[in-house]
Amino acid sequence: MKIEYLHLVPNSENPKIASSEPFRAIVIVEEPVSAEWQEELSNDLVNAGCLYMMAWGVEASSWDDSVDYANLEAFNYGDIPETKSVMTTWHDNESLGEVFDYSKRLALHPAVDLNKTVIVHIAAKSKENEILSAYTGA
Repeated sequence: MKIEYLHLVPNSENPKIASSEPFRAIVIVEEPVSAEWQEELSNDLVNAGCLYMMAWGVEASSWDDSVDYANLEAFNYGDIPETKSVMTTWHDNESLGEVFDYSKRLALHPAVDLNKTVIVHIAAKSKENEILSAYTGA
């Protein structure tokens, strides 16, 4: 299983997410972001090949909706092929450790094997070592 960490400062210019394979994403939101920034990042996730997105933190349920809309927009609100349909969940009442465990054991796509996880950390400061260590230990 491949794991990547991506730190994003809230409301800053989004780096384009690039992936050579489909992936699951854990979006950790430590600070509020604008609706426009969230929409841009959601579109980037879908366009980069995210097929399972789990949101945790500030306004987690809004990320579920935002990525769902991005997936619909990618197919002009028409039929979405099963291999391109993005699964989304939000985890308001769970610890981050529980989300990591969920990602490893239950975040399975019905049509595509996902061998890569990208942790998208939205915060003022990076916590790469701490978060990757917590993910590995979950």
